[in-house]
Amino acid sequence: MTLAQRALERLQAWPDLTAGPASCGTGRAISSPRSEIAHFHSDHDVDLHLTSRAIRRFSHDLRESTAIRLVPGSRWVTVHLDCETDVDLLMSLVSMALKAHQSPVPEPADGGTPLGCNFHRVTVLPRDPATAP
Repeated sequence: MTLAQRALERLQAWPDLTAGPASCGTGRAISSPRSEIAHFHSDHDVDLHLTSRAIRRFSHDLRESTAIRLVPGSRWVTVHLDCETDVDLLMSLVSMALKAHQSPVPEPADGGTPLGCNFHRVTVLPRDPATAP
């Protein structure tokens, strides 16, 4: 079983989360009653809908992680799963995404910002095995 499959199974067990096809057309999605939260595109790559507000708030921490890829202007981050620690990071970020989507304040319309996930907008290069945790 791949890391993505394990993460997807864990998330399907969370209350109020459901799995289905991703709206981008590739892979499986995990959705809350309010929004799609994550797209599982491959055995290693997951796009997570954090919201632009949450990304701004935690941008420094997100940029520090070797597992996270940010796309300027996107409301999604890409998490590359290489080890169990990355799966744990994904679980924490899903919790953060769920909280971000509970906000009664709607996301501002930021004309021209792509609303879809980062699929085909991020290239993840393998980590150097000598520096991997």
